[in-house]
Amino acid sequence: MDAFYVAVELLGRPELRGRPVVVGGTGRRGVVASASYEARAYGVRSAMPSGQARRLCPRLVSLPGDHARYGEVSRRVMAIFRELTPLVEPLSLDEAFLDVTGAQLRLGPPEAIAAAVRGAVATDEGLVCSVGVAPTKFLAKLASEAAKPTPSLGGPVPGPGVFVVEPGEELAFLHPLPLRALWGVGPATLGRLQRLGVATVGELAALPVDAVVSAVGDAVGRHLAGLSRGVDDRPVVPDRALKSVGHEETFAHDLLDREACERELLRLADAVGARLRRHGLVSRTATIKVRFGDFRTITRSRTLAEPTDSATVLYREARRLFDQVPLEAGIRLLGVSASGLGTDTSRQLSFEDVLGGPQGSDTGPAGAADLGAWSDAERAVDAIRDRFGSASIGPAALATGGDEPPPGDAKGRSRSRLRVLRRGDHQWGPDDPS
Repeated sequence: MDAFYVAVELLGRPELRGRPVVVGGTGRRGVVASASYEARAYGVRSAMPSGQARRLCPRLVSLPGDHARYGEVSRRVMAIFRELTPLVEPLSLDEAFLDVTGAQLRLGPPEAIAAAVRGAVATDEGLVCSVGVAPTKFLAKLASEAAKPTPSLGGPVPGPGVFVVEPGEELAFLHPLPLRALWGVGPATLGRLQRLGVATVGELAALPVDAVVSAVGDAVGRHLAGLSRGVDDRPVVPDRALKSVGHEETFAHDLLDREACERELLRLADAVGARLRRHGLVSRTATIKVRFGDFRTITRSRTLAEPTDSATVLYREARRLFDQVPLEAGIRLLGVSASGLGTDTSRQLSFEDVLGGPQGSDTGPAGAADLGAWSDAERAVDAIRDRFGSASIGPAALATGGDEPPPGDAKGRSRSRLRVLRRGDHQWGPDDPS
């Protein structure tokens, strides 16, 4: 999908078409999530701090994001893809691989199917997508980039929309490309390869594999050597399992108070636990992400004794991990995520459960009775939120002061006095694993 988040927003804001627009970056510390091609012409790009984006383009229009809406549109687009072939592997909300080998007798050659995809998305959703057609996933991804428009100060230069790499033409397409086109070539790897006198994919392919391995390591070296020769035997895998669920938030001001940080961890864990339960998943690993005021970023993880979908357990583990984090530099961002996901909700009894030992303390694991009570309570909370909204009930620690007006979100909508995360707020990992 082309500039997906911006394109979705412009469906409701057609007066902004043709102007430099970004989604995200609305606050002093915001980050650009998506940029229109008009904004890209000024050098604005995704993941850029909002201040830098505005310096590059003073006329920039910044819109708040609505992840829940993007998820809804994405699900409809993926449904369009699945009408053409059941072999659809989503990469993100706005990107997917399709294996159309079995659809050609019914729908025609791949380039005709690609045109049908573009037409269906444009007709049903009013959005533009660029399609790459190639014998392998890696080349199809590169071909889709070649199909996209090109930013220019005079307005976007339309791309072909569909770009086809024919069988037998793979290396002719691939070898002139710069090294950074290869998956896995970041700044550090690029520097090491350039020291070998390599600038293009073709020059990398001409090197002995051992030379590449010596420069960047065995696993990465063999991976890149294979890609440079057009080797990619990965199949399209539909319905890939969800790997992690998480939420994070960047704060308007650095947090220096541990109690305030712990409240934010509770808010994040509450949202993560709710999403796990919504999808019938449990997690074996809890992780926190911390970005300091000087932009240093760390992660800390803990493997749980038992898999869980409980926000209470996730919060306890997140708080224990955070206890070891210094606050002197200030906390710019916090994140909580759950990984090692599965669907087995059975729980093995511990010795403390059997012997009736201490339960529910902050220093040890909660016992079976304690966990059972919290599990029942959290599912009751889920039912209330499903009926009355996400901010209708939540942990008391997240309630604002009695004299403090209910805060509004980035779009000015009034919220209750509970500072809970709505579905789609500051989340990573797809909201719907299907």
